[in-house]
This record gives sequence, structure tokens and C-alpha cells, in this order.
Amino acid sequence: MESDRFWAVKYRLLEYVKSPSLKHIRDPQSVNKLAKEILTSLDQASSVWRKWDGVRDDVAKAAAYCWIPVEGLRAFLNQLPGPELTITDVNQRLRAIWEETTSNGYPNEDVKDACLALYEMEQAAGTEMMAIIGALQEFIEAEEERLRVEGEARYKRLREEEQARLEQMFLAGADSPWIKVGQSKDLFCRKNGRAFRIAQGKDKRWSLFRIANVDDAGKLLGVYGTRGDANKALKTIAYEVEPRW
Repeated sequence: MESDRFWAVKYRLLEYVKSPSLKHIRDPQSVNKLAKEILTSLDQASSVWRKWDGVRDDVAKAAAYCWIPVEGLRAFLNQLPGPELTITDVNQRLRAIWEETTSNGYPNEDVKDACLALYEMEQAAGTEMMAIIGALQEFIEAEEERLRVEGEARYKRLREEEQARLEQMFLAGADSPWIKVGQSKDLFCRKNGRAFRIAQGKDKRWSLFRIANVDDAGKLLGVYGTRGDANKALKTIAYEVEPRW
């Protein structure tokens, strides 16, 4: 392994000093690039993944989330320099990439079928593998954004439908949790068949009222620091004896 690391660094240095320009050799940006290449080569030379040189690993990482059939990916990788890869080699390298990349995790199942269809179409058209990988990456980015927008719209619609259902429950006289009714900024609920309204003042404190209907100013029952305090008090108030309305 030490020999591998030595030759990996030596190769990069020899390639670098081949430059006929002393200005290029001394250029800070070029030196930074060389340093990064040396670090990368050291990581690869000491890697336990012995069949995966820089190019192969770069391709695997690019393809890892694209749902490319493993046999097709293996066939392409075996065209690149390096020892023959088996299906297990490719499967396990992909699994390691997924587990190492905590920000992405595993490939998105929601785009699998569409990715496979696009892959088959591009293969049939004769598109080369790296172009297919690029097309799939762009497709996945657009598809995931579409799914995100649709999911948010669906959640908003379901929330609005649930709000309308709870509002109808309250207006029909059924017990309901705190909800908004109409255009009012206040919240209303019904507990033990009794209607209540709660409003937050400029001092951020919550005033709890017993009401007869949504248009009723109601009777002030108490002022509380938080809605949680008001809810706690309501559990008792809703079942206490009260004057006839």
C-alpha cells in the first residue's frame, strides 16, 4: 500500500513538472489543483476498493442515484481501465456510496420507473453512457421538484378540506377542536356542546370567551399567557355548571 501511495504521488508530480511554463508551475491555482489531485490519488491508493480507480469511482458516484440497471453500468465500467468487475462489485460499491452520502441516502423510488424508461429509450437511440447519466440527473432533478410542488399542493388541498369539514362540524353544533371560522382572526371550538372563542391581544396574551354563536361577543372567562394554559383551563370550564343563556 505504501508503494501504491508513493507511486501515486510521484506520477502526479512528474505530470505537473512536464509543463514548459515556469509561470504555470508557480501559479497558486495550479498548485492548489495539484494538491487536490495528490490528496485524491492518496485516498484512492489506500482505498479498500481496489478495483475502483478515479474514473470508475467518479462514474459510479454520478450514476448512483439514476436507477441505471446494474448490468448495463457494469458493462460500461468494464470498458474503462481496471480489473474486471462483477455484478457484486458494482452492487456493493453503489451500496457503499449510498451509505456514505448521508445527505442523499438511497435513490428515490418515486422516480425509478421513469428513469428506467428514459434509460431504455436513450440506449435504443444509441446515446453513450455518460450522456445518459447526465440526462438522467437532469430528469431526476426536474422530476423531484415536480413531485415536491405536487405534494405541497396536495397537502394544502387536504388541509383546506379538513378545515372546511371542521368548520361545518362546529357550525352544525358538534364538538370540534380550535378552528378558524369565516374571515375571523379568532379561533373557535365547541366542547361538551358549548361554544368558545379565543383571541390573542397585542400583549400576546389569550382571552377566552364563552359564546352563543360566532357573531356573539361572548362572556370573558379568563386571560392566559399561552394557548396551552387556556386549553388546560377549558378542560374544567367546559364541564362546570353555568348560568342559562
